Amino acid sequence: MSQKRYTRNIGLSYAFTTLMNLSFTHGIWMIFLASRGFSLLQLGALEAIFHVTSFLMEVPTGSVADIWGRKASRIAGRISFSLSLVLMYFGSSFPVQILSFIFSALGYNLESGAGEALLFDSLLLDRAEERYLQIKGKDELFYQVSNILSFLLGGYLASCNYLFAFGLTILTNILAFTVALFFREPAIERTQRLVLSGYGARILASIAAQIQGSLATVRKSPSIAYLIIFSESLFAFMICLFFYLQNHWTNLGFTPTDIGVVFSLHAALAALVSVNAQRLERLLTQTGILVICPLLLLCTLWGVALSPYSRSFYVFSGVLEGLLAPTISTYLNHLIPSSLRSTILSFQSMVYSLFMILIFPIVGYIGSVASLPFAFTLLAVFASLLTASYLVQLARQKRKRR
Repeated sequence: MSQKRYTRNIGLSYAFTTLMNLSFTHGIWMIFLASRGFSLLQLGALEAIFHVTSFLMEVPTGSVADIWGRKASRIAGRISFSLSLVLMYFGSSFPVQILSFIFSALGYNLESGAGEALLFDSLLLDRAEERYLQIKGKDELFYQVSNILSFLLGGYLASCNYLFAFGLTILTNILAFTVALFFREPAIERTQRLVLSGYGARILASIAAQIQGSLATVRKSPSIAYLIIFSESLFAFMICLFFYLQNHWTNLGFTPTDIGVVFSLHAALAALVSVNAQRLERLLTQTGILVICPLLLLCTLWGVALSPYSRSFYVFSGVLEGLLAPTISTYLNHLIPSSLRSTILSFQSMVYSLFMILIFPIVGYIGSVASLPFAFTLLAVFASLLTASYLVQLARQKRKRR
């Protein structure tokens, strides 16, 4: 096997990540839909529909990436997401918005496991997997830089005309689609090959084989499931803050441009931490990171809920995002076999969707009948109980290993 056959996938992945995440609607869509007359309860329901779709489709789309290829999955994801943007902008009724969020979820599903799998397997086949944390940290840096630009420019474009934000986001997705055409598909052994002339039953059988293999792998390595549940609960809390703070700060009189600046500062801090994730892991150790991150989250949640400095506390939470994302990704990918990588990583996104299905509508409902600060307080209480339980369990596991 010749070495460095897949090196080009690394640079292409950086470009794809940058273009895909130049989403100028990400920090303003709740404000946009609210301006179109949709209530806070409806917005919560739409986000719940997104995650119900994501929950149901994560494993099938992850299996598609393992069966048909990571490249095809990433290409299809950009098509689906672009269609969702068109429907969101032009859709004036709630049913059309439901369809928009379904396509948005499919775009997310098709990318969620395939992206990491393509990158890690490219390094694995070139016998350079030890570089993954470094490369994933850089990939996270490009992601956060895209976020910074998206929040700054997206807020400004929204203040001028929402059409500019939606149109430019569609354009960047088309460019990401073009970049994806040049990926080289990693030549890995697949657990179940699909015969192109087969029928729907054969497709379902292939997907079922992927799911069964993934469940068997998780049962053999409980640490996979444990780490997935822990990390995705943290990310669910963070994303709840991200979305509902858009409406909360709007109610306080801040403009989309002001909100975009806050989000961009958060992304800048996350980018700074992510690019130094490898150094920080050596300094703090993996166990140290898994203890520090939930404590930082609690600090952020309580600060947003109870203090007048909610923007400062949210910006500070970028430390958690920038440190946790590449560290968790690296650890999980070393535990997962290549033939099932996309499917098991899709389990990770499915767990995240489950948390969002449970939490997001509740926060929206409480925010509509009481207030968003009260909803943030309840979120902080729940996070505190969950973190306490997690730390107790972590201490027990440490004692067992002695």
